[in-house]
Amino acid sequence: MQYLQRKLISNGSSLKLVNQVGTFLTSSILLDAGQPTPSTHPQLLKEGEITPGITCDEYISRRKRLLEFLPAQSVAIVAAAPVKMMTDVVPYTFRQDADYLYITGCQQPGGVAVLGHDFGLCMFMPEPSPHDITWQGQVAGVDVATGFFKANQSFPISQLHKVLPNMIKSCSKLYHNVKTAIPTYTELEAFQKAAYNGRVDDLSLYTHEARLVKSSAELNLMRESAAIGCQALLQTMLHSKVSPYESILSAKVEYECRIRGAQRMAFNPVVGGGPNGSVIHYSRNDQKVKDGDLVLMDIGSELHGYVSDLTRTWPPCGSFSDVHKELYDLILETNKECIELCKPGTSIQRVHNYSVDKLSRGLKEIGILKDNRLHSYHQLNPTSIGHYLGMDVHDCSKIGYDRTLKPGVVITIEPGVYIPTNFDCAQRYRGIGIRIEDEVLITESGYEVLTGSLPKEINHIETLLNNHNYGVGAETSNISASGF
Repeated sequence: MQYLQRKLISNGSSLKLVNQVGTFLTSSILLDAGQPTPSTHPQLLKEGEITPGITCDEYISRRKRLLEFLPAQSVAIVAAAPVKMMTDVVPYTFRQDADYLYITGCQQPGGVAVLGHDFGLCMFMPEPSPHDITWQGQVAGVDVATGFFKANQSFPISQLHKVLPNMIKSCSKLYHNVKTAIPTYTELEAFQKAAYNGRVDDLSLYTHEARLVKSSAELNLMRESAAIGCQALLQTMLHSKVSPYESILSAKVEYECRIRGAQRMAFNPVVGGGPNGSVIHYSRNDQKVKDGDLVLMDIGSELHGYVSDLTRTWPPCGSFSDVHKELYDLILETNKECIELCKPGTSIQRVHNYSVDKLSRGLKEIGILKDNRLHSYHQLNPTSIGHYLGMDVHDCSKIGYDRTLKPGVVITIEPGVYIPTNFDCAQRYRGIGIRIEDEVLITESGYEVLTGSLPKEINHIETLLNNHNYGVGAETSNISASGF
């Protein structure tokens, strides 16, 4: 490049042209890290970020914090998520393991990260063949591991059997991510000997502990992910009046999430029309919603490693029936009261206990429950009032629901009722499923509802559905959730 610049100058070319050529040549030889970087994707990442919104310094501090949780002279092994195949040559869409992503920032398969007090982060990186690169594109190697992901040291994955045994032999305790364990390291003699001697344990308890309280950068991504989910579900609610088909609504909400920047759905959308709404994790999404029936939609989007999770239930026809209103009011009241309980010092379990008492009394007053037995109530709602949320939908699953909530923890509040079609109650209530789910951030002074922009009041929902312009240009209507 310098030779070309000198040649241009000697030919009388302007300095502006020289700089343009230099910029072009520099950008054309940018290092391909196998994933977005600030130089290749300036629309996504700022300088100093390894993944959108999360800086190199934050990743380094995560590694140090995790090491603080681990006993002295211990070593932790975390393998990347495996590639899962749909057929012999067609892979499912790859999603990185949350623990591996949390400490490395690497969004690619094939790697193994090792964390130790003596050597920091060591990354063993895949070695793609020219054939692999031709078919799948470039992937990060050892240079990218130290240069971009800021690992303290890195080796080709082919050297793991030579390097890792010495790390294992010198440690007092060995931890690994059981979910992504691979024979590449579990079949090593050093690993098997450590396991035989009772020195191997699951790392998840420590990684989930580290991930439980979110940083300000993580919370910004979660707010944005929640906003995407809210906007997408709102547009889908509006679309439901003209296309009351589960499959179309599922496709619609995914489209709306993706065009707003989500990389994928956090899970397959639950779109339960009528009796299908009483199936908690209904996934077929292949039925037409009958006129007058409710549709329950549970959806979530994923944005740069952080997910949303929200549910709304509404009548695509535009009007709740009296029976639906009776049950919906009970669920909505429970949702609001449980959110009010969210503050530092409480726990998901305490909020859950309140919800069970509230809903069981309400369902008995309505006449659906005939006794106060928990068994009878659990037939109508076997779920918890909520769960932790973050990089996974059921985030930090090793942390019990009796844990005292702290500022920076995000949970869901999702009361519901799911009445089977054969339940022993009045016919008019059978086959009704209603859930109202919000994301709640615990703050220093109480809570922040991350999904608060999405309507859930009956009159707000009916007003939106019945006053929306369903003609040409309906998709660009200026009706928004923030109007309420």
